[in-house]
Amino acid sequence: MPKDHSTAGKVRLGGITRAGDEALRSVLVLGATAVIQHAQRSGKASPWLTELLKRKPPKLAAVTLANKTARIAWKMMLTGEAYSAKSAAALVGAA
Repeated sequence: MPKDHSTAGKVRLGGITRAGDEALRSVLVLGATAVIQHAQRSGKASPWLTELLKRKPPKLAAVTLANKTARIAWKMMLTGEAYSAKSAAALVGAA
């Protein structure tokens, strides 16, 4: 899961650590790669992903998307909330 860099009550999560679960990390990156391939073939990608793919090569974008997915999953596990694409889009717009 995301590496924790929190201090003084402010939560700061880093990238997906290599010290974590290797199988989970591999599945997250593999799933992100599939999302990127589907987005490129269909032309239907979120604005965030479209801009990311303009700046970064697909493999690097896959790791970034996997990190974002891990953060969303981590937050859902902590709060017990269900996933909502609407709230996820609001978070992306705020970032």
